[in-house]
Amino acid sequence: MELENIILEKKDQIALLTLNHPPVNTFNLSTLKDMEKAVEEVENDSGCRVMIITGGGKKGFSAGFDVSDAANGDEMLVRGHQLWRKIELFPKPVIACLNGFAFGAGCELALCCHFRIMENKAGSKIGLPELNLGMIPAWGGTQRLPRLVGKPKALEMILFSKKVTPEEALEIGLVSQVAQEGMALEDSMALASVIVKRPPIAVAGALKTIGMSLDVGIDEGLRAEMEEMKRIQKSADLIEGFQAFMEGREPEFQGK
Repeated sequence: MELENIILEKKDQIALLTLNHPPVNTFNLSTLKDMEKAVEEVENDSGCRVMIITGGGKKGFSAGFDVSDAANGDEMLVRGHQLWRKIELFPKPVIACLNGFAFGAGCELALCCHFRIMENKAGSKIGLPELNLGMIPAWGGTQRLPRLVGKPKALEMILFSKKVTPEEALEIGLVSQVAQEGMALEDSMALASVIVKRPPIAVAGALKTIGMSLDVGIDEGLRAEMEEMKRIQKSADLIEGFQAFMEGREPEFQGK
């Protein structure tokens, strides 16, 4: 698979997807299409259990929408919504490795991921500054940011185009971990290395049901939880988990 603006690497059941659109990894239509292909490949590869998304270069994760490709804005709006939602509902854990700034669509991409690890270095901030351009965050930012940080903080960040530092982002629950300078990818890989040892079928079930928790009523959520558990009860991983527990050893889950 040929990709111009995305680098996809796989090692030890971890897929590393690197945004590679210099100088600041903005999203034009070509980059978005490349990302669609890369995400689909990871989803269909049973050998990949975790996906990390990071930014290429030394400047940061992503500065968001590529304004030079505004002519394709309508198509990108639709594709961006669909792809970010796909990542939000991804059946494998997704880690956003924020190696610097994450603005606009880059921030909105991070909001879709299950974990966000942000590097603490000069110029490292995250936010949705779209109102500075006379528009709103339109790739899911108005919906996902309030769910993470609460309505008052989301209003402050969006209406005043406020960008927060890694420490502030951690304090308000926008990121799950702050990494020392130069350590974001290493910390993300360490987290991914723990996740790959977890039972893949059960992980997918947990992601699905937890992901539903804010979108549906509790009765529908409980029904989905029960159905997932019935499916998991038929898996070889569940048997392995019990046997390993009884034998006092670490389980070796195969995703079967």
